[in-house]
Formats: sequence, C-alpha cells, structure tokens
Amino acid sequence: MRVSFGVLGPVAAWEEGTGNALALRGPRHRAVLARLLVARRRVVPVTRLVEDLWAEPPADAVGAVRTFVAALRRALEPERPPRSPARLLVTEGPGYALRAAPETVDAWCFEQAVAAAAALPPGDAAARLSQALDRWRGPAYAGLSGHPWARAERSRLTGLRLHAVERLAEARLSLGLAAEAAADLDAHTAGHPWREDAWRLLALALYRSGRQGDALAVLRRARTLLAEQLGVDPGPGLRALEADILHHADRLDPGRGGAAERVWERAAAAYDRAVPAGSRGRLESAVVLLRGLAVTGGGGLPAARRHRVAAIEAAEELGDPELTARVIGAYDVPAVWTRLDDPEQAARVVTAAERALAALPATGHAAARARLLATIALESRGTGGARGPQAARQAEELARRLDDPALLAFALNAVFMQTFHRTGLAPRRDAVGAELVTLSARHGLVTYEVLGRLVRLQARCALADFAGADRHAAAADRLAERHELPLVGVFTRWYGALRLAATGGTVRRAEAAYRDAAATLAGCGMPGLEQGLLPLALLCLRVQHGLPARGGAPDGPDDGPDGFGPYTPWARPLVLLAAGDRAAAGAALREVPDPPRGLLLEALWCLVARAAVTLGDRAAAERARDALAPAAAELAGAGSGLLTAGPVAGFLDELAAALRRAPRGDGESGPPPGNTPVT
Repeated sequence: MRVSFGVLGPVAAWEEGTGNALALRGPRHRAVLARLLVARRRVVPVTRLVEDLWAEPPADAVGAVRTFVAALRRALEPERPPRSPARLLVTEGPGYALRAAPETVDAWCFEQAVAAAAALPPGDAAARLSQALDRWRGPAYAGLSGHPWARAERSRLTGLRLHAVERLAEARLSLGLAAEAAADLDAHTAGHPWREDAWRLLALALYRSGRQGDALAVLRRARTLLAEQLGVDPGPGLRALEADILHHADRLDPGRGGAAERVWERAAAAYDRAVPAGSRGRLESAVVLLRGLAVTGGGGLPAARRHRVAAIEAAEELGDPELTARVIGAYDVPAVWTRLDDPEQAARVVTAAERALAALPATGHAAARARLLATIALESRGTGGARGPQAARQAEELARRLDDPALLAFALNAVFMQTFHRTGLAPRRDAVGAELVTLSARHGLVTYEVLGRLVRLQARCALADFAGADRHAAAADRLAERHELPLVGVFTRWYGALRLAATGGTVRRAEAAYRDAAATLAGCGMPGLEQGLLPLALLCLRVQHGLPARGGAPDGPDDGPDGFGPYTPWARPLVLLAAGDRAAAGAALREVPDPPRGLLLEALWCLVARAAVTLGDRAAAERARDALAPAAAELAGAGSGLLTAGPVAGFLDELAAALRRAPRGDGESGPPPGNTPVT
C-alpha cells in the first residue's frame, strides 16, 4: 500500500489510488506524524519528540512516544508482517524518521510546483499554480498551532501560498485575464492587507479591466491602510503605478488580451462615460452582466448571486415597481440543481418578487408577470409549499400565450424545478428537457439548450438509458466548450462516475471515480451541490453493493454519522448500524423526516428503506414503500445524474418481504426472520 500525506489543512494520510483515509487515532499521533514530516525524512531523536509534544512532559513520555509510533506504523503499513522492520516510519539511531517519497506529501509537492512555475510561460505557470493551490484544504498543520515548530512551518507555508496567489494573478494578467485576476486579488488583499505587491496587482488588474476609478481607489485604500496601521508610506512600486494610471501610460497596456479584450475595455469605458451614474439603465445593464457572470463558474456564480440581491434592493429603493420587475426577471440564469445554495437569500428574492408582482398594474405587463412567477417558482424549489408549483404553471401559461421562446424556456426551467413533489417523475422531466432542447436549438438559446441536455441526461439516467444519457452528456460538453460554460463539466464528470457505478464497475473503481469527480466541486461556486455530496455518493455505492456504511469524512478520519452535511438524517441510521449501535440506529430511524423534494429524493428514501429492513421497523418500511412505489422502474438517485443506490425495484422487493414477515406494532422489533441485515 502506497501512502500519501497531507498537511495543507488537518494532518491526514490516505491510501493512494483509492483515496481511503487512514485512521491516525488521536491528536498526539497526528502531532508525531506532523513533526516527522516537518523533519523532511531526517531522524528526529525521541528526546526531541518529547520536548516538542509536551510543555511539561509526563514521567512516561518516552514510552508514550513509542506507543504513538507503534500505532502509526500499524496504520501506515497494515500488511507488514509482525516483527519485520518498518519501511516507512523507521527507527534509526536515537529516534525515528518518516521516509516519505517527495511526491507523496502535499506540502512538498506544493513547494516544488511553485518553484517550477517561475520558469514556465504564463499559460503553463497559471495552470501549475492553480493546481498547486487546489491542494490546500485549510490552514497548514490545522489543529497543531499550540506547538512552536508547527506554527513556524505553518507561517512558512502560508507565506509561500500568498506568494503563489500573487504569481497566479500575475500570470493571468499576462494572459489578458484581468477581470479574473481582479476577482481573486480582491479577496486576497482583504485577507492580507499588508502585501503591497497584491495591491499593485489588484490596481493593475482593475485598470486593465477598464476600471480606472476603481484602480485608483484601491491604491488610495492601500495608502491609508499602510499609513494608519503601520505608519509607513507606499513603496515606489505603488507610487509609480498610481502615476502611470493617472497618465494612461503605454506600458500598462496588457498587449496580450487581443482584439476582444480591447473591444471590451473600450466599450466599457464608453458606457461608463455615456450613461449617467445612478441611472436606471446602469442597473438593468448590471443585471445583464450578472447573467453572464453566473455561468462562468468559480467565483463568478456566488458573486452574481450576491450582486443580484443588491440590484433588487437598489431597484426597490427607486420606488419603480416596473423597473423592479424587470431587474428581478432579467436574471433568468438556467438552474439544474434542486438544492438552494443560499435558502435565506432565495427567500428574500421570492419576497421581493411577490412585492413586485403585487405592485404591477392590473392590466398589461404579461411578460414581466411571467418572469416574476418563474423566479418565484425557481427560488421556491425544494421548499414543499404550494406557491412554487402554482407559480410555475402560471408562468408557463403566460409564456405560451405570449409566444416568447426565451420566456418559455425560463418558465420551463421553473416547471422542471417543481416536478419533485413525489418520486417516479423522471419521464415528466424528460419531456420538459426534450422541449427545452428543441425550443432552444431552434432559437439560439445556448444556455437553455445546455440545461435541456442536462435535464435529459438526468432523466435518462433515472430510467437506466445510459446510451441516451451519453448522447446528452456529449452534446452538453460540446456546447460548453464552444460557448465557454465551465460549470457543465462538473455535471458531466459526475455523470461518468455514476455511469461506472451503475453499469458494473467495481466498488474500488467507482469510489475513485467519485473522488475524482468531487475534485471538480472545489471552488465551482455551488456550495448547495458540494456539501455532503461525496460522502452520500460513497454511501449509496456501498448500499448498492450490500457493504457496511462508513462515516461521512471521505478525506479524513471517520467522524461517525454526522459527516454527511445536509443528508445526515438519512445516512445516520445506516452508519450507526455499521458501528453496531442498533438502539441508536433505531432511534435515529424513527426521527427521520421525509427527504427534501429534489433530485436525490429516491436515493434518500432508499437509505431509509435499507435501514428499516435491517432494523425491522414496520412503520419506516411502510413509509419508504409508499414513497418509492411510483419509482419502481427507476434507478434510485440516478435522476440527479450524479449518484445511485441501485434499482428502486430491489428496495421495494426487500420492503415487501420484510413487511410480510415483520410483526405489526410500533418501534424496532429486530430484523424479520430469514432476512440477513445488509449493513
């Protein structure tokens, strides 16, 4: 077994290939491992380990260190024969050394990548640095800040990370990606305001994005911070840049952005000069820009959501209900995921849309009314109220009556989002997706054609038609490549893992595919999609194969039944069963609520079904049977296009057999006779 080590976040170790986390026991064990990693393959005497682990060592400190080392060896080399010499954590002279290969420690790989990037052209350097920065899972050596040696190493690595962020921004500026660099540098300078080079790069990025005023404001902010907090003046680099910006110095021209970048900068500057500040036109134009920003992925999507709410508030302040309706309805960004990223923000948008709807004149404004209704339906998805479905129907009726293709596509998106009131509705969603594809292809609505393809991919997955799903995945990827829509790849990559899991791939290969797919979620700007998805996918995979459940910490130590994010209530009974705690599992099962109405509805009900069968809980089994019955022809969870727990029919068969055998009555009665628990 080859082991990799992580210190760019909590100290961890995992098996290469599978990504399975190794159990490192308690904090002292992790501290020993971390101290040996800091030594970089050199021997650390036992006496030094004692000094570094305890401020006041206990009497048996040396023996305790040896115990920690023995436990670590068992975790790192579980297949090593008894009494044979260790090959990884070795005893040498007066102490121990960890002979980790350079490519197996994330911090060492990060350092090597940053050093190598310095000699690469901008495009290669940007890719290398971005990949290196993705290795960070949190503060370096998280949880060990009480040790001076850990603090020193964390400080060194943090400094290198900040340097890498700035070099990445520099590479992007060289590539003409000024707006992208500015977005990253804005957050970077907010968190690290004393780094003058970061301020210089941010001001330059803003200037090259056609935002001269913002660039000068950044330089003024830097000067104020440095003077008030540190009592120093800006260095010559910042002073020279300010002068160059004021005089539009030729050397500030990026020179690499090409014709498209120059057109953007000049058009933005002309718009800035021509359209009066504070005008309604600026506000509506801002929403149009936000639509484009939302499909760029990364920081674009959360930024678009945040600024969208600000635009709505600004429109309401102007007291013009028709303007407010246009601002709200103009954000017709396609949505495919049924879990809201920010429920509180969504509720605010719904409230504003309802106010605008009520304030519109009684006659006319049918298009604005339809857009507001579609917005209400989209932002109400998963909430279970009656208003969402009603608003979706009304929006569709208005859009069809107006014969407006773009408006109808927006309304169909809302209809799709409200087709989760029960299980087994994949055929209905497939029909919606088919209409979206036809409508959008005919009228050049690219983002809605992508949406239609993804909706059909999900529906065909649910119906186990993987040939059909393949066609829609390929079509979506082609559109995404042609029109620069990077978020599409997140869904199609997950689909690849689902397909492998559903069509005979081994558990090990499917787990590896899910972990690879999960890497696409980092920084994609969709936290509602990211939270708990990988643990849930791995749990469903194990349930599909009749294997014991695991805790929900796929990238670290097993942390029990509470590591599944928003899916914890439905995963908890199975994880507790796997831990042997039937009483707690039974109690957890009795408290399980109905799953939220969304793409994972069938999968979560199947987790309930498996726990009910194993525990012999008749009431839970009947709930699961009644909920799953309409989906008998589907694959559980595959309607998400992301994961599956296997055919729903199999779970219904288990439930039917269990209910025939289980005694009637409340509470846990033990597994039904002849039924072997499967978790």
